[in-house]
Amino acid sequence: MKNLLFNNWHIMRIFRFAFAVFLFAQAYYTQEWFFIAFGLFFFIQAIFNTGCGPNGCAVPRNKYTKK
Repeated sequence: MKNLLFNNWHIMRIFRFAFAVFLFAQAYYTQEWFFIAFGLFFFIQAIFNTGCGPNGCAVPRNKYTKK
């Protein structure tokens, strides 16, 4: 778990974390508490390094087509 949290930080992971912190701050300043849900989404993606991979979010196509 420690390895997952402290290694392999790349620019997109840092961006997700910064955006989550921004959304938490906006929720506090504007008192619009639904921003916390969006902040948690990006925070969990940043901490556990989930999200779209290097191939994007597209569904892979089949190599073989039926004739």
